[in-house]
Amino acid sequence: DFATPRAVLTGHDYEITCAAICAELGLVISGSKEGPCLIHSMNGDLLRTLEGPERLRGPECCLRPKLIQASREGHCVIYYENGLFCVFSVNGRLQATMETDDKIR
Repeated sequence: DFATPRAVLTGHDYEITCAAICAELGLVISGSKEGPCLIHSMNGDLLRTLEGPERLRGPECCLRPKLIQASREGHCVIYYENGLFCVFSVNGRLQATMETDDKIR
């Protein structure tokens, strides 16, 4: 038997740098090299675009997400290359931000 993909997710213009699957909510969250992060259903439907808070440090602020983690409670934490953490709801609303000078891996 050959495995076949369940869905093909589209919407990014650049290469994917990070992704997370939240099976409890049926969501796939992905970030690309030049942003933004996208939320898809596991069926492949594009649900939301997560735009970072560019007003904090100019237009380069939230390009390049490095890490994504989703919780079963409906929160998505994104760590960007410039040291910024953002917490979003699965509805796409920015809930909190935090900057750090530490290198997160």
